[in-house]
Amino acid sequence: MKNLLKLLDCSKEDIVSILDLADQLKYEKKHNIPHRHLEGRSLGMIFQKSSTRTRVSFEAGMYQLGGQAMFLSNRDLQIGRGEPVQDTARVLSRYLDGIMIRTFEQKEVEALAEYGSIPVINGMTDFSHPCQVLADLMTVREHFAQLEGLKMGFIGDGFNMANSLIVGCLKTGMEVSIATPEGYEPHPDVLAFAEAEQAKGAKFLLTHDVHKAAGNADVLFTDVWASMGQEGQAAQRRIDFAGFQINRELLACCKEGVMVQHCMPAHRGEEITDEVLEAHADEIFEESENRLHAQKAVMVTLMNRTEE
Repeated sequence: MKNLLKLLDCSKEDIVSILDLADQLKYEKKHNIPHRHLEGRSLGMIFQKSSTRTRVSFEAGMYQLGGQAMFLSNRDLQIGRGEPVQDTARVLSRYLDGIMIRTFEQKEVEALAEYGSIPVINGMTDFSHPCQVLADLMTVREHFAQLEGLKMGFIGDGFNMANSLIVGCLKTGMEVSIATPEGYEPHPDVLAFAEAEQAKGAKFLLTHDVHKAAGNADVLFTDVWASMGQEGQAAQRRIDFAGFQINRELLACCKEGVMVQHCMPAHRGEEITDEVLEAHADEIFEESENRLHAQKAVMVTLMNRTEE
């Protein structure tokens, strides 16, 4: 595993290895056991989309691992003034030990990896959010002590979170049900992957009925109705997504003791009610914390290699 560009590139073994290391790093942090695996190493963090959790967790994580993180916005880089991504990749590869990028187009992340010579981590694109879903899987596994055989339901937009959850959950042996409004289905590449997994015996359902998706679920996920870059569609999306909300009524369709997850930030009263978010706040903010531990595991996995 050289980069983390999307979960489609990862094997089940890759994912489980990262989750196991994340558990260990979380234990060590909790017990104040130093784990400075990246002493003297530098991570460049390119942000073309703003963030709270991504920036703070990567920056704090690199510090805790003994390295340093550099925040690079469009205003800080020539890429924001039209320098080709392939040139930026080659230059940064000569200065840094790794790059994390949070941007819009998946092809920009792929190009950085193609032309650079250091590990590239996808901090989020419109297609994929692998770091978040690794943290999600970590949180679900902590809660249930397993992933295999659990049912995950997702309610909302078939955007980056749905794409990555489908892949990550199916690869780790979970049953997956996705409910989206018509016209907001997940990416065709992800649906093709899910169909191939179904042919091998995996359980996957894509529906427009939230009750079918939530039925008998062990864990229920959602995300905002309008993601970054979609603000101009917010009014129409509020109409299209009416009824695609995690609320008390929908939770009654799930298994007793259902776990609720949200990648945050949440628009309370839209995709999730304030009542449900507060009732499941411990689970949701544990999920947020686990971004730190999962991403530290990714950085150690990718950036702690010794040159042969």
